[in-house]
Amino acid sequence: MQSHILSIILFTPLLGALLLLFVPKENKHAIRWIANMFALAGFLISLPLVPMFWEQRFEPGFKFLEGGANNWIPSIGAGYNLGIDGISFLLIMLTTLLGWISILSSWTAIEDRVKEYYIWFLVLQTGMLGVFMALDFFLFFVFWEAMLVPMYLLIGIWGGPRKLYAAIKFFLYTLAGSVLMLLGILFLYFNHHTLTGIYTFSIPALYQTAPQIPYHYAFWLFLAFFIGFAIKVPMFPFHTWLPDAHVEAPTAGSVILAGVLLKMGTYGFVRFALPFFPGVVTNPKVRGWMIALSIIGIIYGALVSLMQKDMKKLVAYSSVSHLGFCTLGIFALNSQGIAGSVLQQINHGISTGALFLIVGILYERRHTREISEYGGISNVMPVYATITMIMFLSSMGLPLLNGFIGEFTILQGTFMENRAWAAWAVPGVVLAAAYLLWLYQRVFFGKVTNPKNEKLHDLTPREVLTFVPLLILAFWIGLYPKPFFQILEQPVNQIVQTVRQPNANVNAELPVVHPEIVAQTSQGGK
Repeated sequence: MQSHILSIILFTPLLGALLLLFVPKENKHAIRWIANMFALAGFLISLPLVPMFWEQRFEPGFKFLEGGANNWIPSIGAGYNLGIDGISFLLIMLTTLLGWISILSSWTAIEDRVKEYYIWFLVLQTGMLGVFMALDFFLFFVFWEAMLVPMYLLIGIWGGPRKLYAAIKFFLYTLAGSVLMLLGILFLYFNHHTLTGIYTFSIPALYQTAPQIPYHYAFWLFLAFFIGFAIKVPMFPFHTWLPDAHVEAPTAGSVILAGVLLKMGTYGFVRFALPFFPGVVTNPKVRGWMIALSIIGIIYGALVSLMQKDMKKLVAYSSVSHLGFCTLGIFALNSQGIAGSVLQQINHGISTGALFLIVGILYERRHTREISEYGGISNVMPVYATITMIMFLSSMGLPLLNGFIGEFTILQGTFMENRAWAAWAVPGVVLAAAYLLWLYQRVFFGKVTNPKNEKLHDLTPREVLTFVPLLILAFWIGLYPKPFFQILEQPVNQIVQTVRQPNANVNAELPVVHPEIVAQTSQGGK
């Protein structure tokens, strides 16, 4: 019997958005409750995946398969085809959790056009989940592009003073990368037909033929996918849209942008760039450039963070640095590096999502993010100061917290490949401690110098609730990361085996895929 749990998780937020269409816009209280209930339901419905996935974590291939190849639009070979492995499982759980936390954090922050805000946020949630579940390139691209509009509107309508500039910049950057990626997808599609006589967008089917593409074509295909994914990460030098988008976005928009949307770029590298083009990514020159851009991003993002006067912009540039570690681990091309990268993507969603919530809470009370406006906040908001310190330590990679595990594993994998790469990346850890501790010292320590800060009230129960799951995860991953590495073991080893095989550019072996998918694909129309 086919399980439909992925479809239920995928469309629960969309069902909430459709229901909100029938609620009068004047009834803001009901709108908030409905949106929060569906966001929480999306998270609760995803929880059964944990025991179900745990039982199957060492089985090869994708799990919880739904649909089939070419069953959606048979004339072009597109199918409603869903499935997950350990990598997408962790990212789905992160998406449902942060989606609920983001919507909960918006309760008092949004007063204008409340109905439209929650509808677009729930639509965005569906698009993000679809990207991690899709096993059909056509379906994947639909979800990938579907996220653009809600995020554009969230920034452009509910953002800050320069919201239109930031929204248009975000849209154009991402769209440019998507167009190049679409060209790459079409090449893979027609190449598969040339080799097999079958038109299909099935990702497992394309796994079988993509690595056979001659190197001189594969290089340009990799470049097309690289630009699309590098803009989304964003890697240096494609990062310039990110600080503007973060600064102008509403708090919940920044949380979901940093926590989930950026991971779609790194997910694309792991899911497509590595197994589709093993000969290209193992080329010393190509790999050297990827490592160099990652290290530049690590150091550059940290140095620019040190110079910021705006708290939100500081956290935004820190994302450039932290995501540099993620891409460094990916292009280390070994099990430790890739597993550490995926875990660090989860860690970044937890820690940086919390940092944007922290900045947003202070902004709600004072309507300014200028660091110079604050001082001695720990005297009037002790609970807030305590949670902030824990999440700062998590973000800078202190042992016993989640950030340390991810960064250590990435550096371990990088060191195994090249000691110089690891040596150049290590200063990013030191600089992260510098800019975060410097920020904490100026905002929280000393006397309350500004009279406007003397009567600030501490966290409300609702605000504390938004941090509780993130704090639990930060300590869980920091103290006992074994379950996460076990979940990642099989898909990561599969990717490394594919990339590291002899003569990868002409491609011998292929990633292990579920036999059910291959059987469905072989029945596709010619």
